[in-house]
Amino acid sequence: MAANSSFDISTGADLQEVDNAVNQSIKEVAGRYDFKGTHCTVDFDRTNATIALLADDELRMDALLDVVQLRLIKRGVPVKNLKVGDPIIGTMSSVRQVLTLTQGIPTDVAKKIQKAIKEGGFKKVQSTIQGEELRVTSPSRDELQAVMAFLRGQEFDVELKFGNYRG
Repeated sequence: MAANSSFDISTGADLQEVDNAVNQSIKEVAGRYDFKGTHCTVDFDRTNATIALLADDELRMDALLDVVQLRLIKRGVPVKNLKVGDPIIGTMSSVRQVLTLTQGIPTDVAKKIQKAIKEGGFKKVQSTIQGEELRVTSPSRDELQAVMAFLRGQEFDVELKFGNYRG
């Protein structure tokens, strides 16, 4: 009997690339004319995978958010995994906002992916949730390729990465 082939579905951003994007954003803000004389900051908390933005007003917050998102895109960080928090108005009309990076597939999204695989009509394909990722197994490699193509065409609110393919 043939052994099962498998692959893992995960998500997440390279935190070093996020750090680089934040540093580039800080440099750009320091050099841009529309940010001269303002107190706009960008802080990256690596342990919690959050980016804290602080700006003088809502207009500058929008510009700061655009700068950060553009730098993240240019560094190859999936912006689909970026959850933008609500702006918090502080004293003197200052605005704070927290961006959270999704660093693993949430359980509810993993269940949606599992359900989509089952409803996709793939024969002999099984998927199991293993912590913050899914493992998909099948005796047929062609079926696994079909599952990957099917999932790429679906929308799950996170960027899916396929890896650890074992034949």
